[in-house]
Amino acid sequence: MKETIKRLVPLRLQPVARRIYNFPMEVADRLSGRTDALTPPRHLMFVGGGNFKRSGERFKGFFIDLGGLKPQDRVLDVGCGVGRMAIPLTGYLDQQGSYEGFDIVGEGIRWCQKKITGRHPNFRFQVADLYNKTYNPTGRYRAHEYPFPYPDASFDFAILTSVFTHLLPRDTDHYVAELARVLRPGGRVFATFFLLNADSRDRIAAGESTLDFRHELERCRVQNPQIPEDAVAYDEDEVRALLGRAGFSVLSPVHFGKWCGRTEFTSYQDIVIAQKS
Repeated sequence: MKETIKRLVPLRLQPVARRIYNFPMEVADRLSGRTDALTPPRHLMFVGGGNFKRSGERFKGFFIDLGGLKPQDRVLDVGCGVGRMAIPLTGYLDQQGSYEGFDIVGEGIRWCQKKITGRHPNFRFQVADLYNKTYNPTGRYRAHEYPFPYPDASFDFAILTSVFTHLLPRDTDHYVAELARVLRPGGRVFATFFLLNADSRDRIAAGESTLDFRHELERCRVQNPQIPEDAVAYDEDEVRALLGRAGFSVLSPVHFGKWCGRTEFTSYQDIVIAQKS
């Protein structure tokens, strides 16, 4: 139903359509007591599928157990949405630690500033001055030229969930370069991808994958050539090489995902953790 609304409603009206669609469920949430101060209303949950809270808690575990996140770390969340990753970290990062998130969706950022920063001043959010036809049509920068709004060597840990899966190569190159700039030596990147390798290609060919990435562009493959950023896959060796050129080492193992039909997996997308030299 939500995807039907997305296809039929003009882009500029999709946020309105989302409010209308979710209004009855939001009323039911309030009446049943299923909401709390740090759970955004349904119409603001514009990224990620599944249960908002459970997903955030699961990824917090990944950040700690797989990525080595420490309570005192300075965290950057690229494409932070409406705080899905930030909210569980409010109970983990200590007063030495901090969190900075940016996203293009102003409505979601304003909710985070009011609800999260108001309770946890070491958690800060800002709207990215990035052009997006739907959410930020007055944005100044395109993704391949956007300077992350932080000084060099500002962070210990960077999170990018479902970011590189929507970036084309020129944008991905730039984001990796910016990560190298804003992370301190020894800092880590926790990022998700759709990685193409022998296993995932075999599964795609066998019809096991939820995505086939049949359309080839320069240095990547996409699901939908009309909207290429909808889902982007990269060759695993290309990702390793790109990170290596920027001064990162990929930490073993890569934690492969369910997307291509695996029965043993960590999450839906593939998880790559890389450390800056």
